[in-house]
Amino acid sequence: MLRILTIASLITGLMLISSASHPALSAKEPAPLKTYEPDQVPQKMQGLPLLFHENFESGKADHWEPTDDKAWKMIHQGDNHVFSLTKKRSKFEPPVRSPYNRALLKNFDVSDFIFDVKLQSTIPDYGHRDLCLFFGYQDDAHFYYVHFGKKMDDHANQIFIVNDKPRTKISTKTTAGTDWDDEWHHARVVRDTKSGSIKIYFDDMDEPVMTATDKTFLTGRVGIGSFDDTGNFDELLLFGKQVK
Repeated sequence: MLRILTIASLITGLMLISSASHPALSAKEPAPLKTYEPDQVPQKMQGLPLLFHENFESGKADHWEPTDDKAWKMIHQGDNHVFSLTKKRSKFEPPVRSPYNRALLKNFDVSDFIFDVKLQSTIPDYGHRDLCLFFGYQDDAHFYYVHFGKKMDDHANQIFIVNDKPRTKISTKTTAGTDWDDEWHHARVVRDTKSGSIKIYFDDMDEPVMTATDKTFLTGRVGIGSFDDTGNFDELLLFGKQVK
């Protein structure tokens, strides 16, 4: 019995030494966003001229109009500035069932356009983990948006129209869900008003993950946000035809 106890004590001691020498590894940090150098910013995309580029390196978000300015703030990630949505549920109450968190680009109404965005989800993982991009924005009750949701259903991971009533999906194609993690991702909205085409891309810029066809709103503003989650946005590019 004494010999067994001695061996057990030795094993316990070795385990304690091993734990002290090799502490638990911390969770992997997301990779930093690769930003554009000034000479790398494309001046055209698919024949549409660059209208606006935002990298937030001024440390300000003067070009953006949040529906709740207390839900957004500028933060640092290393040497980089990003525009961060920090409140899961903002104080903004939409007039009809639709996203609570929005920040719209000022002074640009566009018809045909490409809206290219780097975005990072910062909420713990769950089924409806999401970020959104807005377009064709007329007012708070009339617009389109794409919802990048973790799991697809009739209210998630779809293209929606909000037309003075709760959001309605108009997607003709989608996926089983947007595979969110804590890394930065690349999203793009491509709009052609003549055909009514809406194409949504996520990471793979060759094949759209969602499509729709609709001509309800042929011009409007673009924006960023979430239905009711948090996230970061940077390196936003708007190409298109500006409406006077």
